[in-house]
Amino acid sequence: MSKQELRYNGLTELKETLPVDWYFDPAHYQRELEVIWYKNWVYVCRADALAQPRAFRTQQIGSQNILVLRTEEGSLQAFHNTCRHRGSVLVTETEGVMRSKNIMCPYHNWTYNQQGELIRTPSKQCPSAFNMAEHSLYDVAVVDWNGFVFVNLAGQDAQAIEQCIGAGANAFANWPAADLKVGASYSKTMDCNWKVFWENYNECLHCPGVHKDLSKLVPIYRRNYMTPYDDPNWQQNLTSDDPALRGGMRTGAQTWTTDGQPIGNVFPNLSDEERARAFTYVDVQPTAFIVGHVDYMRIVRIMPLGPEKTEIQAEWLFMEETLNDPNVDIAPAVDFVKQVMAEDAHVSELNQAGMRSIRHKKGSLMPEEYAVHDFQNWVRAQLR
Repeated sequence: MSKQELRYNGLTELKETLPVDWYFDPAHYQRELEVIWYKNWVYVCRADALAQPRAFRTQQIGSQNILVLRTEEGSLQAFHNTCRHRGSVLVTETEGVMRSKNIMCPYHNWTYNQQGELIRTPSKQCPSAFNMAEHSLYDVAVVDWNGFVFVNLAGQDAQAIEQCIGAGANAFANWPAADLKVGASYSKTMDCNWKVFWENYNECLHCPGVHKDLSKLVPIYRRNYMTPYDDPNWQQNLTSDDPALRGGMRTGAQTWTTDGQPIGNVFPNLSDEERARAFTYVDVQPTAFIVGHVDYMRIVRIMPLGPEKTEIQAEWLFMEETLNDPNVDIAPAVDFVKQVMAEDAHVSELNQAGMRSIRHKKGSLMPEEYAVHDFQNWVRAQLR
C-alpha cells in the first residue's frame, strides 16, 4: 500500500448509510436508548456547577432520571433517582443544594446517606429477612474529566471514559480545561433523530452552501474538506501557503469568532501546532463533542428526546480573568458559534423530514463522508 493510500482519508468504495427506519422507528429508538445511551458516558454539567457540598443535579436520559451529588467530603456520587422501597422519585428539583446531609424519599421517608446506603426506614420493625445493606440506591458511574462531569448508567460495569474517548483522551493536556468557567450557554430542540446531528457534524460536504461565514474563516471548508488529507492530492498541498489547501484558519485569523480574533488573552501553554490549527476536537460519543480554541473552549451536548427530537446544548468556557475583565466582550465567540449551530440544526431537520419518503430505504456515502461512515459503524457495533 502506497504512502498516499495510508494517509488519504476518503472512502475508496461505495458505502451505504444506516437503514432509514433507524431514524424514526420507536422500537429501534428504544433499543438505542438501552444499548447505547444507557451503557455509555453522558455529559451532565461542569464540575464547578457542583462545587458546593450537597450540591446536586438531576439529569433525564431517555426514561431514566439520574441524581448527581457532591458529598460533604468533596467526592461526586451518582444514583438512579429512585427509592429502593417502592420506586418513588427521591429528588424532584433539577438542581440545587440539599438541605439535609441525607437523601430522604418524599413518599415514605426511607433515608439514605450521601454514599447511597440505606440508613433508616419509618417502619417500627423490618421483616426478618430484610437487610439494609441490600437496599442501597442503584449505582451510576460518575467521573470528573477535565472539569466535565459525565455519568454512565452501566455503574460498576462502565468502561473508563479514557478508553471510550481513545486517542483524544490527552488532547487537551495544554488547555486549562478544569479551571475554565462557563461564560454563556445555549440550547435548542431540533426535530431530528440524534444520529442525524452527529452525521452532519462528521462531514463538510455541506459547509460551502450552509456555513458561508465559517467557510470564509476556515477556507478548506469551502472545498468540502475537513482536513488536507481529505483531498486525493494531499501530498502536493501540504507545503502550500494557501489555507484552502493546507488547512487552518484564513490569514490573520486565530480563532472561531466573528472577526477571527481572540477573546481576551490566549491560553499560555498551547504548542505552536495547536495555535496554528486553532481548533482541536474531542468526541465523547454518543453524548458530546468538545472543542479547544486558542482563547476558549466549548462543549456541545447531544441528548435524544424521542425518535425524531433531539436537544443540543452548548457551553462556552473562558478563563476567569477573561470573564472578569470589563473590557472583554465574549459575544463575538458566542454569536459566531450560535450561528453555525443554527445552520446545522436547520439542515439536520431538512435531512430528517426528507427521510420520511416511502421510496427512500438507504442512502449512499461519498468519499468525503468517511467520518460519517466511521460513526455509523460505531452505531452498528454498539447495536451488535
